[in-house]
This record gives sequence, C-alpha cells and structure tokens, in this order.
Amino acid sequence: MVNNTETVLVVADKSAWPLLQEERTWGSWKLGISLATVAAATWCNINGEYVGYYLNFDDGFFALLAGSMIGMLIVSMAVVPVSIRFGVDSIASAKPQFGSRGWVIPAAMQFISIVGWNSLLLIFFAKSTRQLLLALGWIAEDGAGWLVQATILLAAALVFLFLLKGSSGVDRVAKILVAHVFVGFWMLYILVTQRWDDLQAAVPAYATTDSRWNYTTGVEIGIASLLTWWPYIGAMVRMAPNGRTAAAPIMLGMGLPVPLLSAIGIAGILVLQVSDPAEWMRTVGGPIYGIIALLFVAAANLGTAVAGIYSSSIGLRHFPALQNLHWPTLLLLSIVPVGIVGLVIPDLFFANFGTFLAFLGLGFAPLCGIQIVDYYLLRRRRIDVRGLFDSSENSAYRFWGGFNPACLIAMAAGVLTYLYLLDPLTYESRWPYEYLTASLPTAVVAAVVYALVTILWVKPAGKGDYR
Repeated sequence: MVNNTETVLVVADKSAWPLLQEERTWGSWKLGISLATVAAATWCNINGEYVGYYLNFDDGFFALLAGSMIGMLIVSMAVVPVSIRFGVDSIASAKPQFGSRGWVIPAAMQFISIVGWNSLLLIFFAKSTRQLLLALGWIAEDGAGWLVQATILLAAALVFLFLLKGSSGVDRVAKILVAHVFVGFWMLYILVTQRWDDLQAAVPAYATTDSRWNYTTGVEIGIASLLTWWPYIGAMVRMAPNGRTAAAPIMLGMGLPVPLLSAIGIAGILVLQVSDPAEWMRTVGGPIYGIIALLFVAAANLGTAVAGIYSSSIGLRHFPALQNLHWPTLLLLSIVPVGIVGLVIPDLFFANFGTFLAFLGLGFAPLCGIQIVDYYLLRRRRIDVRGLFDSSENSAYRFWGGFNPACLIAMAAGVLTYLYLLDPLTYESRWPYEYLTASLPTAVVAAVVYALVTILWVKPAGKGDYR
C-alpha cells in the first residue's frame, strides 16, 4: 500500500503539468545514473563509425569530445533553466518562443526524433542478436528471416512493460542497466590493447586531403548528436529539485559518456571495418566475448528506448485530446511507430543514419539558438508558468493566432544557413563550414534573426508577454 505522496507522484509524472517540489525526488546520483544510461546507447558506436570514416583514433576521439561538450552545453542552456525551475518538459520550455499553438512544431520534431532514434536502437539490437545466433550456429545464414522483426517487437513490448509505472520505471531500469556503461569501457580496453598497432596504422576510409575539414566534421557529428538530447532532457531533469542538483549529472552523465563510448565505434571501424561490438567482439575474443557484447547492446538500447518513449509520451500530453488519455494507451502511441519502422523499413532506415543525424542538427540547432536568446536576453529569465499551459485568447504566449512569426522566420533562417553550409544528403560543404561547423552558425543565425524580429516587430506590437 502506498502513501498519498507516492500516489500523487505516480499521477504527476505521467502528465505534462509542472511538478511540485515534493514530487521532484531525483537527487544528483539518481539523475546522473538515469542520464548516463540514456546516453550510453549503441548510437555511440554509430557516431564513432561516422567519425572514423574521416579521422584516426586520437583525432576522432578529441573531435567528438569537443563536439559533444559543445552540443550538451547548448541543449542545457536552451531547455534546462525552464524545465528545472518549473518542473516541465522540453515541449513546455519552447512555448514562450513558439506560442500557445506553435509549440506543435517542436512537438513534431521531438516525436520524429525519438521515433527515429528508438527505431535505430531496436534495429541495431535485433541485427546484433541475429549475428550472434549465426555465430553460435543456432540458425542458418538463409534461415530465420523473421528474427529481426520478432526481436524488435519483443524489445518494444519490454519497453512498454517497463514504463507502465512512469518515471519510476525509467529509474529502476537505469539502476540495473547502468552496468553496461562499464562493460562498454571494458570492451574498448580489449580492442585497444589487443589491436593497438593496427589502430595506430589505420587510415580513415573517406578522409579528404583537407585535414581541417575532416576534424570539423568530427566536431559537427558530436554537436549534432548531442543536440538531439533536446527531446529527452526536459522530461528527465524536471524530476530534480534544482539546478545545482542537475548541473554535474547533465554534463558528466549525459554529455561525457557519448564521446567515451563512441571511441568503441571509432576503433571498431578503423581496425575491423565494423562498428557493431557484437560482431567485432567475436573476432577479438570468440563467442563468449560476443555474448557479452550482445548483453551490452541489449542493455544499452533498452535503457535509452525506455527514456525516449517516456519523454515522447509526456510530450504527447500537451495535445488537449491526449491530456487525459489512459497512460498505457499513450505509451502505445509512442511505441507503435517505432515498431512499424522496424518491421517495414529496417534496412533502409539503418543505412541512412548519417542523413538522419544531419537533419536532426538542421532542426534542433536553430531551435536551441532561439530558446537561448529569448530566455537570457529578451525575457531576462522571466517566464509566465501559467502561460505555458494556457491556450486561450488571453494566453501570455498567444502572439498571433497562437503562432510567433519571429520564431517561424528564425527557424527558416537557421535551416537555410545549415543547408548552405552542409548538405545533409551528400555531406558536401561550403565555406566557412571547415572553420565553424554547420550547427554553430545555424544556432547563431537563428538567434540573431529571432532577436531582431522580436525587438523590431513582436515587442512593439505588445505580443508575447515581453516586458
């Protein structure tokens, strides 16, 4: 039997309403463990693979480290101040900029991003499972064609069951699966110590003659991959009571594990031409190591998928029609698209990860730039928390019909800037990409355009609660 406080917490953490102080029970360790479990998925291996195409091991690691820390700082400045002050998720934090109706734009971005990432993770998990069973001789090469799809469905079902208890499900899964972070470091140690000479002699497959471009691309991959924490971070940090509790866990628990574990992918692609640890661990240490790697892949991907589906479900609560929807039904709305991608187009989606990552940077870089300049410069940290949940004509963030034209113009300017600097389909770039990356100028341009339009048009019109 639970007491009244626990009952309220269960209800509150399954809604998008602001959490009260007594409902925000995650201390530094609990938040840090949860964020580390989310961050340390096997997308780190894929990030490392793409960096390893252009840079050697040492340069690739430091480029990813720099990019990841920059990207994490940008996301933290954009989302965390509002989320931690008022106990709200990422979608609510964007309403002062996008408007009482325009928030559907970042909501759509969040949903697409999380569906994409979770599809990637579960496909990766399913493919690794099939590879291991092949190696053990339990299935034939031309048999069990249904195995990938069946494994994806099984993983989706597990995520659903874990999340029936809301944020406590995220916490419990994280406490168990965080062990995979240390397994990842062990795998990196095995590969580096046994293949160090090969690693130092390896030549990146697609490195250009311009070393500056190669390094900048490594940094860009780091920034873009960490910008995609935007959909996740609000729903997680709102469980912490204050900024001092969250600062270190965010940077060390969510930002740092990505480049550290991405080194697995860099080393794997350089030495063995494959970033999947479930495959190259068999090459290095035999079937036993392969089983350990598979457990690592399972733990890493399920932990991140749980947090992603939770964040996506909280985001869906902002739609009026879904505010009072039964929690299991809401979970299904977040999980079913992942299952569809995994069942219908797993190979097509998996093969275009680089393009998916670039498009995420194209969208979230201007979004973060807009939020940062609005909160710190234009609003001077003043937010009307009631306005975050008021969609009436008198809402503080009504703007024009619920949409803020400054935000729409700035997003368009940011997207055009990114497309000019870096083609997300071909990775062809234009000056000054090789000096500045694509994501950083995109965020800056969007922020400047937003500030100018707001100062010259929105504020004089008396819209948006600017004082």
